[in-house]
Amino acid sequence: MKQTFYLWLAIPMVFVMSCKSKNSNSGDDTVAKRTVFFDKTGMDTTVKPGDNFFDYANGTWMKKAVIPASESDWGSFTTLYNDNETNLHKILDDLSSKDNAAGSTEQKVGDLFKSGMDTAAIEKLGYDPIKPQLAKIAAVKDYKDLVKLAADGFKDGNGFLFGFGIGPDDKISTKNAAQFYQTGLGLPNRDYYFNTDTTSAGIRAKYVKYIAKLFTLTGVDAATAAKKADGIMKLETAIAQSHSTPVELRDPVKNYHKITTTDFQKLIPDVDLKDAFSRMELNTDTVLVSQPKYYQALDGLLKTTPIDVWKDYATYGELTGNATLLSKNFRDAHFDFFGKVLYGSKVQRERWKTVVDQVDGGLGELLGQIYVEKYFTPDAKKRMLDLVKNLQSVYRQRIQNLDWMSPETKKKALEKLDAFTIKIGYPDKWKNYDDVTIDKGTYFANEVSIAKHEYNEMIKKEGKPVDKTEWGMTPPTVNAGYNPSANDITFPAGILQYPFFDKDADDAVNYGAIGMVIGHEMTHGFDDQGSQYDKNGNLNVWWTPEDAAKFKKKVQVVVDQFNKDTLLGMHVNGQLTTGENMADMGGITIAYQAFKNTPEGKSDTKIDGLTPDQRFFLGFAQIWRVKARDEYMRTRIATDPHSPEIFRVNGPLSNFEPFYKTFNVKPGDKLYRPENERVNVW
Repeated sequence: MKQTFYLWLAIPMVFVMSCKSKNSNSGDDTVAKRTVFFDKTGMDTTVKPGDNFFDYANGTWMKKAVIPASESDWGSFTTLYNDNETNLHKILDDLSSKDNAAGSTEQKVGDLFKSGMDTAAIEKLGYDPIKPQLAKIAAVKDYKDLVKLAADGFKDGNGFLFGFGIGPDDKISTKNAAQFYQTGLGLPNRDYYFNTDTTSAGIRAKYVKYIAKLFTLTGVDAATAAKKADGIMKLETAIAQSHSTPVELRDPVKNYHKITTTDFQKLIPDVDLKDAFSRMELNTDTVLVSQPKYYQALDGLLKTTPIDVWKDYATYGELTGNATLLSKNFRDAHFDFFGKVLYGSKVQRERWKTVVDQVDGGLGELLGQIYVEKYFTPDAKKRMLDLVKNLQSVYRQRIQNLDWMSPETKKKALEKLDAFTIKIGYPDKWKNYDDVTIDKGTYFANEVSIAKHEYNEMIKKEGKPVDKTEWGMTPPTVNAGYNPSANDITFPAGILQYPFFDKDADDAVNYGAIGMVIGHEMTHGFDDQGSQYDKNGNLNVWWTPEDAAKFKKKVQVVVDQFNKDTLLGMHVNGQLTTGENMADMGGITIAYQAFKNTPEGKSDTKIDGLTPDQRFFLGFAQIWRVKARDEYMRTRIATDPHSPEIFRVNGPLSNFEPFYKTFNVKPGDKLYRPENERVNVW
C-alpha cells in the first residue's frame, strides 16, 4: 500500500527529551513555566562547526548520554515519547482504578489498561488464547484449506498469505479501493535473506533459533522444532525472492496495477479468489495489486511446498504475531530476537509502557480525547497554525522565484501547495468504537475485539468515498506526516511540545525545530515521490517534460551525495533515503526564510550569547540528537528511508548558504561544498 511520509522512522520501538516537569504546553496548571529553550551545555565547542555541525551542537550531550537498558536509542524523540507515555500512564492508572460506566470512553481505555497489567491472569493462561486457532491450522489438509483459513482469519486479526488493506486509489484519490501487496516475511525485508555479510548471516541463524524456540514453548521437542524452523526459513527465503526491494517499493507508478478480479484470478489460478473474497467480506470487481510478482510466486509455492511446511509456517505466524500478548516465556523469546538482536535493547521495557502503547495503538482516539483535554491547549494549536501559514507563504514565494521551473509547472505546484489540508493536534471528528467490548479480566479477548473493530471499519470503506478528515496517527504520537493521496500534513499534539515546540519559546528555536518539521512535511509533497501526485492527491503527471528532466537531475545529486555517507561500515542508501533527504533540505530552507521574516529574525539581539541565526541552526540540530545502539542503527540503515541523524543535520546544511555565513564555513572545512556542487531544489 502507498505510504504516508513521516518525519521520524515509522516503526514501533522508538522515540524522545525529558522535560515534562517544565512543559509550558501542559494543561496541568501546577507545572512550572519553562524559561530556557536551548540546551547550551549539550554543545561541544571544541568541534569546528564547519567540520561537523551535528557534533558541535550535540557533542557533549552525545558523550554523556546513556541509553537506558530498555531502549534501542535515546534522544529528542525518544525522551519526549517517554514523557508522553508517562502522561498517558497517569491517565490510565487513574481510570483503571475506578468503576467507570460500562461502555464509556473511560471504562474502555481504563479496563484495557487494567487487563494488560494483570500479568498473573495472562501468565495463568499461557498460550491457551491461541489454541483454537492452532487447532484450525492443525486440521488443514491441503493448500486449498490453508487459503480458506488465511482468508477467514482477516476478520479476527489472523489473516495471512494476502497483504490486504483498503485505502485511496492512487489515481482516484476520492475513492477507496481494495489493495493487495507483498507480505509473508518475518525478517524486516527481503535483503535480510540474501545479504552475505557476517552480521546478516548471524541474524538469520538467530532468527531460525527464535522460530524453533516458539515451537518448543508449545511442547514440541527440540529436534522437531529445529526441523520445522529450517523448513519455515527455506519457505520465507523463497517468498523473499519474489519481493520488491525497499528502493523499488518507493516508485508509486511501478507499484500501481489496477486490474479486474478476473485478471487477478488469472494471476493466481490455484487460489479460489471468489471464495477468499467472500470469507474476507470483500465485494469488488477491481483491485490494486501493488506487487504482482509476489502473488505469482505464492500461487506456485502453495502447490510445490509440502502442506506440513505451510502448516508450520502458519503456526509460527500465529505464535510470533501474538507472542507479546501471551505469557512471559513467549514475550521473552520475542524480545530476545526482535528487541536484542535487531534493535540492541538490553532489557524489556517496563510493563506499563508496553500496555500504554497497546491502549494508544488500539483505542487511540478514545485515549486521545482525554489526553488532549489535559495536555494540549487551544493557544498551542493557534500558534502552530500561524507557523504553518507562515511557512506556506514562504514556500509560495520560493516556488514563484525558482529559476529552473517553467510558469506552467509553477502554476500547478502553487495550486498543490494551496490545496494542503492542515491537521494540527487532534481530529475534528473522533472515531467511533461502539462495537469494541473491553473487559478488565480478558486482555487477549480485548485485543481480538479491537482487531475485529479495525477490520470492520476498514472493509466498510471499499468502494466508498475517502474521508479526508480521518487521521493516520493518534493525538499523543511524537511524529508528523504527509499523506500524498490526501495532500495533507499532520502534526499530532504529541510532537507539539519542547524541544520541538513551545509557545513561549523565541522564534529562532521554534522555527529551527518545529518550523523545520513543518517545512519537511510540506516538502514531501514535492519530493521525488510526492511530486508525482497532483493537488487532489492523484498519481498524475503535472510537470512539463523539460521541468521533470531538470528535477530528475537535481534528485540524482541528492542521491549521489548521501550515497557517500557511511556509518558502522555501512553506506547510506541514497535512493532509499532520497525523499526524506529532500524533505530535510526543503524543511531547513523554508523554515529559515520564514524565521527571517520575524522580528527576531531581522534583529541581531543575542540570547544565551548566541545570535538569532546561530540559535536557529543549533535549535534545528538539537532536535536530531540521538544516540543509538549499533544493532538498531544497522537495522535502520538497512530498512529505514530516513538517514541517520548525523547526516540529517550535516547533509542539508552543507548545501545551505546561510549556514556558511552564520558559522563562517570556508574551503578546507569538512562540510564545505563548492557552490556549483550544492543542491538547491526548493
